[in-house]
Amino acid sequence: MWMALVLVYGLLKGTREIVKKKSLQYSSVMEVLFFYTLFAFLMVVPDGKRAMGVPLEKMFWIFGKSFVIFCAWILSFKAIKKMPISLYGVLDLSRVLFATLLGSLVLHEVMSTNQIIGLFMVAGGLLLLKFHKKSHEDEEKVEPVIVLFSLSSCMLNAVSGLMDKLLMRDLNSSQLQFWYMLFLVLLYGGYLLFSKEEVHLKKAALNPWIWLLALLFVIADRALFVANASPDSRITVMTLIKQAGCVVTLAAGKWIYHEKHILHRMFCTILVVAGIVTAVM
Repeated sequence: MWMALVLVYGLLKGTREIVKKKSLQYSSVMEVLFFYTLFAFLMVVPDGKRAMGVPLEKMFWIFGKSFVIFCAWILSFKAIKKMPISLYGVLDLSRVLFATLLGSLVLHEVMSTNQIIGLFMVAGGLLLLKFHKKSHEDEEKVEPVIVLFSLSSCMLNAVSGLMDKLLMRDLNSSQLQFWYMLFLVLLYGGYLLFSKEEVHLKKAALNPWIWLLALLFVIADRALFVANASPDSRITVMTLIKQAGCVVTLAAGKWIYHEKHILHRMFCTILVVAGIVTAVM
């Protein structure tokens, strides 16, 4: 059951990347982030009664998780705004490497032979992204700093995934989701307040893609938190299953955005997905 929930999370996550890019066509990065988290928090407020009773120590760690995601999302939104969504989706698979390392080092999860083989296949698929023949005429210009933003976001998301697993040992999904979302709203609101960045409140509030993004986020995160609460779930396997979302971003790159080099990225993704399947067998 927990694997099915993680698969749901992965597919919704891939869909969210498409919606993120759509929302950024009409609003700035910080506008989307603030209203996205605000709308998502309002959706979980009715469940607030079940969120009470969190010990102060756990509240500190929930805030820590929120801050990690606060940084990760700024980096990922800036990256997805300026790079092809198909490339972003494949680069996002690098969180498998970070999460597997964290799961092994922190949670002492022992990797099976299949998982080790799968991990090498995932790493190979990601490395192959760099090696493909292209002409100067059709070259897609992606600044190295934008790629760095994407990879840094993946690393921070892996840290957040580890914290989810640790926090869900003592909390229920409502507690983690409610407080985590509240802290995110406060962090993004504080950023806007102190940075004095121009915000178009009415335009952002009426951006339908932000509302859809918030809804997908609430559903996906609830599925993930419930999966994390299962004593049988393993962060190394969960992270591999989550990457099913890259299939969605590749499809969007081809049929919605008509991006270049899709076949090469598709080959890399097939190798990565084969690694994922090998790891969970």
